[in-house]
Amino acid sequence: MKQVHLVAGVVTIAMSGVAGAWGAWCWWRLRSSDWFWRLLRTSQALIVLQVAIGGVLVLLGHKPPQLHLIYGVLPLLLSFIAEQLRLSSAQMIMDARGFESAKAVGKLPADEQQAVVVAIVRREIGVMALAALVNFVLLSRAAMTG
Repeated sequence: MKQVHLVAGVVTIAMSGVAGAWGAWCWWRLRSSDWFWRLLRTSQALIVLQVAIGGVLVLLGHKPPQLHLIYGVLPLLLSFIAEQLRLSSAQMIMDARGFESAKAVGKLPADEQQAVVVAIVRREIGVMALAALVNFVLLSRAAMTG
């Protein structure tokens, strides 16, 4: 079981790094990418799997260092917080531009609507790419303390 946790950990670290790097590139280039979201969701699923495997190991009597537990669980919490920020991205952008609702944005000319949509997507990608990069660091640190 420890070997499964180790191998899955390496894959999770790599996937989080790739998702974060690709997301940062997409954010920088102002483009959306289905691949970013697939990589991100895969890395998040692997984080959940890693925490579950680690929990089973602890229940079976394995005693990892406290730092390993902290660095191992923080990515799960960070992903949850990042998702909440992503969900509020649209409202934050609309509030910053003085729009009361999506209907108000719908009354704008098409090019201005597009600018609002691009700003929202960019914010969402930025938040999630940053979370993936921080997860990469936290998971790497968990591997060093394990």
